[in-house]
Amino acid sequence: MKTTLYLVRHGETEWNALGKFQGSKDIVLSPQGINQAQYVSNRLKDKFDYIYSSPLKRAYKTASIIALESNKEAKILNNLREIDFGDWEGFTVKEIKAKFPKEFEIWRSDTNKGPICGGELSIKNATIRSRNAILSTVEKHKGKRIVMVAHGGIIKAGLIGIFEWNMTMYHKIILGNTSICQLNFNDKMQPTIVTLNDTTHLPDEYEAKSYV
Repeated sequence: MKTTLYLVRHGETEWNALGKFQGSKDIVLSPQGINQAQYVSNRLKDKFDYIYSSPLKRAYKTASIIALESNKEAKILNNLREIDFGDWEGFTVKEIKAKFPKEFEIWRSDTNKGPICGGELSIKNATIRSRNAILSTVEKHKGKRIVMVAHGGIIKAGLIGIFEWNMTMYHKIILGNTSICQLNFNDKMQPTIVTLNDTTHLPDEYEAKSYV
């Protein structure tokens, strides 16, 4: 009995376009992001049984568009909210490197925790939260097809937790807006990756942007 999970990043926001870390800030979708949500909605139409979403507006709006197309209801799952990046939120990568050079380098290179300045405190903490949210939901809906709409950071953290990778893998994965990561789980809850950063539903000129 196969369980299919689609991890979907939300559509683009104005902060995404500017390369800013959003984290816990509740930024809404841009017009471009709404268009992207419609594309992924068409891609997933009638291909899932349940849909869950982060409570943040950018994710929930994306999930609502996907759900509407398939006559489903998007349910909030609080632990799918984005990583809280603390003092780094609202800044670009370039600005963070300039303002927090030592902390940024440790975040990028530490294999065990991936510490963050405030907020979630570490990538490790986020991996535990995301992994538990994903696996408990898959366990609840064995044999079904599940969509989870969340954020680039927390999806990467979930993958790290599920596959027991070290924290630097966080910086080696790019997830574009409305990208789909498909995982399949067998009867023993053993996962396999089917797709990663799949944005083939978007126009050819789309360029994946991932700053977190």
